Amino acid sequence: MEIKYGEKEILEFDINNSENFWPNEHEKNYTIDIELPEFMAKCPRSGYPDFATIKIQYIPNKRVIELKALKIYINSFMNRYISHENSANEIFDTLFNKLEPKWLKVIADFKPRGNVHTIIEIDSSKI
Repeated sequence: MEIKYGEKEILEFDINNSENFWPNEHEKNYTIDIELPEFMAKCPRSGYPDFATIKIQYIPNKRVIELKALKIYINSFMNRYISHENSANEIFDTLFNKLEPKWLKVIADFKPRGNVHTIIEIDSSKI
């Protein structure tokens, strides 16, 4: 089966590439709010798909993330077997390490599955 161009882009994507991060041209504090409503990953135990809305808020320091890069990074989880907690923490850690923001919050709001609704919130001001 032929691989589609979007699948190829996701498979070859590397969040660590410098072109994924742009200089922040503003010294004042301002908040960037991003919502990604189509997160998907696979349960590491069952293989069932898990769906979530990922909400990211941050006050940039020297860098901002390019939005298409963020979209592809989030899409790169769709074929991975990873827990709710591990996916939220990986997203937070990756963005915190790459952006070095003044403040960052990641909320992973997972759709209910098996009568369980999980929300994971990681806030840099609380760690």
